[in-house]
Amino acid sequence: MKQKRYTEEQIIRILKAHEAGAKVSDLIREHGMSEQSFYRWKSKYGGMEVSEAKRLKDLEAENAKLKKLLAEAELDKAMLKDVLSKKW
Repeated sequence: MKQKRYTEEQIIRILKAHEAGAKVSDLIREHGMSEQSFYRWKSKYGGMEVSEAKRLKDLEAENAKLKKLLAEAELDKAMLKDVLSKKW
């Protein structure tokens, strides 16, 4: 099966269709996605609007960037401690 990428707008539109009464099996067949993907989206984006989903994606990207910066700082700190602990 060909892997597709869905935008936040498309995901939320699909979830809104389900809330309006569409069956999950019909939505899966119509959009060519797996049932697992639908329920994963429902747990992540359920009840959100498009603007909230975009904000969530931005915050997740910022969080990943900050985690990377923190890890690099911790490595630098450990390296400096190691250098200072050696006897010359």
